[in-house]
Order: sequence, then structure tokens, then C-alpha cells
Amino acid sequence: MTCDAMVIGAGVIGLTSAIVLAEGGRRVTVWSRDPAGRTTSAVAGGLWWPYRIEPEEQVAAWSVETLHALVALADRPEETGVRLAGGTHTGVRVEELGPWAAEVPELRPARPEELPEGFPVGLRARVPLVDMPVYLGYLRRRLEAAGGTVEERVVTSPAEAGRSAPLVVNCTGLGARELVPDTGVHPVQGQLVVVENPGVEEWLVAADGEASDTMYALPQPYGLVLGGTAREHAWGLEPDPATAEAIVARCARIHPGVAKARILAHRVGLRPARARVRLEAEQLPGGARLVHNYGHGGAGVTVSWGCAHQAAHLA
Repeated sequence: MTCDAMVIGAGVIGLTSAIVLAEGGRRVTVWSRDPAGRTTSAVAGGLWWPYRIEPEEQVAAWSVETLHALVALADRPEETGVRLAGGTHTGVRVEELGPWAAEVPELRPARPEELPEGFPVGLRARVPLVDMPVYLGYLRRRLEAAGGTVEERVVTSPAEAGRSAPLVVNCTGLGARELVPDTGVHPVQGQLVVVENPGVEEWLVAADGEASDTMYALPQPYGLVLGGTAREHAWGLEPDPATAEAIVARCARIHPGVAKARILAHRVGLRPARARVRLEAEQLPGGARLVHNYGHGGAGVTVSWGCAHQAAHLA
């Protein structure tokens, strides 16, 4: 065998898991059907915040561990794509959040003058905001610096990977539906619009965990990311013009300058949702150990380092 561990999937979960294993001394190869730039992770808005992910108690630990890792990376934003940004999450109170909230620095109730019109409550916080294309590039370089490699390859089953390494880590996200197979994984479609930033400096989120339409504005170096949607079991990857128009209109009610901002891009991604994250180990028929790490919904970035360390522990 040419490596000690085979990671399937090169999104944020797969690359982070591979880094933890490689920096722990294992020879790691990542097999991925798509390059990182074409994974669901590349489309993500990039705000650290637990969203549409269960189970709550474990999510809290994974999220806090990841928060600390991202805060450390925010010292080098040009290299890592991670920076700390202040903003407002409307429509939620501290007591409605999970136990992770106690670990978020500067998290506090928003004052009335800090809230947009029509939102009576909300929270202020300073959290990591990740430029995903830059961050995925950083993760790949960090993996390669630790001796890991990435190969574009279609994998038909975990057993196939198990013939090449004694340890396989399944980080295929929505792909686990066919690979495992696990019909409990399903898409939650997210559409967003990127516009030239008309001067928005802070992030703003108004996202109900159950709603199919959300509102957020995330200032990134490449533009202002406007969202969004969260449509269960929708598989389409083509942006819908009417949906895009509605997204811009929702955001323009808060930031009027958005209405006339030049549109730079339309993006659609499929969040890999599951009733609860699957993070557990089993043995493959040939003797290799298989660790599953998928089903992170809309919070892959938020829990990535915590889940990667638990996956390594299971390995």
C-alpha cells in the first residue's frame, strides 16, 4: 500500500480531515471526483455559525474547537482567507442558541439602533468570515506541506479505497448517498448572488433554521455575497433568475445600495443534510477501517476542525 490513510472528498471536511491525519504522521492521499474549487464548499458563504446541523451537544464541541482554529488562522487573512468580522444575526436571542454561544467572544444582544428596521431582536458578534476559494487553496497547500497528496479520481465504493490503504475516511458529503449508500443524506439547495460591494462592511444574517428563504449579506474580498435559499430535496444546480431577483430585493430592503450594484456571479450549492452528522467507524470486508465524516448540512466550515479531530481519534 502506498499510503496509510485514504480520504475520499476534497471539500472543507475532506481536506481538514486529511490535514489532521497528515500532521499526525500518517501518509495521506485524498481521492476526489471534483477539484476543491468545484465542491459544495467553494460555494459556501463562509460565515462561522452553527446552522442546520445536529446533534446539538456534539455540534457545540465541534463548533467551538473549529472557532478556536479559525481565530488562529485569522492572523494571516491574505494567506488563509480567514478574518474576524463583526456583524448582526437578527431574530434570535442568546438563550435560543446552543451551548457554543458561551464561547463566542463579543456575543451580546443587539441594541435597538443596531438592528435593521422590522427586526425587534438580534445578536451582535465577531466571528470568522472565510473567503472559501482562498481557504480551500490554503488547506491544500497545508496538506501538501505535511506530505499529503490530492488525486482526482472517481471512487465507486469505500471498499475500493480500502484496497489502497488500511484506513479510509469518507468525507463525500452528498456523494455518500450513492457511495455508502445512505439515503438519509439529502440536498438542501442554496442559491446566492455576488454583487459589487456598495460599501457594506459588516455581515448581516436573518436566517430561520426552518425557512426555505433566508437573508444574508456577507462582505468578502471578491464582492458582497447575498443570500439565500435553503430548499430541502432540491437537486438543481442552475441559478433561477426569479430567485436571484428575490434575493437581491430582500437584501436591498436592508442595504438599499444593493439594488443598483453590479452582479458579479450567481451560485448554487447543495448542502449535504442529514438528521444527524455521521461520524463513526466500521470495518470494511477486506479489513480496512472506515471512518464516516459526512452529513454536516449548512455548517461544514463551522465544525470542520472539530469533526476532523474526532475522525482522527476514531481512526
